[in-house]
Amino acid sequence: MCLIAFDHRPGSAYPLRLVANRDEFHARPTAPLGVWQDAPEILGGRDLEAGGSWLAVHRRGRVAAVTNVRDPRLKVPATAPSRGTLVREALECHDLPAWLEQLAGGDAGRYAGFNLLAGDDETLWHLHRGLDGIWIKRVPPGLHGLSNASLDTPWPKLVAARQGLAASLRHVRWPEDALAVLAETRPADDSQLPDTGVGLEIERRLSPPFILGQDYGTRATTWLTWHDDGRIEIGERRFGPEGVRLGETQLCLAP
Repeated sequence: MCLIAFDHRPGSAYPLRLVANRDEFHARPTAPLGVWQDAPEILGGRDLEAGGSWLAVHRRGRVAAVTNVRDPRLKVPATAPSRGTLVREALECHDLPAWLEQLAGGDAGRYAGFNLLAGDDETLWHLHRGLDGIWIKRVPPGLHGLSNASLDTPWPKLVAARQGLAASLRHVRWPEDALAVLAETRPADDSQLPDTGVGLEIERRLSPPFILGQDYGTRATTWLTWHDDGRIEIGERRFGPEGVRLGETQLCLAP
């Protein structure tokens, strides 16, 4: 997952509403949104190369999503596990806060840079592993975004996604307006681009919410609605090279 915008409102009619884009190489084998055969309590898309996920939910009422941190200066162990496995572990661990504290205490250093968002209808946690260190924080209620830096870092596409989500909720056009913003393919102006050490050309290519490409690009857009009765509605649109639409799935997970 490379872009997430979400509205976290514990105690409301909708404790969580979220939209996200997953950017990945098109050749990487992937299973669409569905129930996992070897873990039927989990619902989500799945990376078939390493077995993890970018975003998934658990029937007992837990959500987890991961984004990469883009920084070529970050030293990565040669034996680093896939960051997608963090999603499954976050969903299945018995004590989520304790598991997150263990990661923050040093275990996260085994992975390449990442942001992990995990929690339930009351509490969301953000765990960051980057060049500037490893830390964990409780996400305050409100509108937030995650891309390839840290929580609410104002990259152009994160700001656009968050604004699109806000407008979607304000005008009661959820999730349509939010999804329209995540489908935007226009690059940001050069003056607004971050400098993550990958060069201007790549920064431009990666700057829009939706990335077009023959080999690499946005492969899935996901939206999630968590209701106060525990129901979780989740949808996924899938895309091939150059943004060709491949299919759509909408499912509901009952408590």
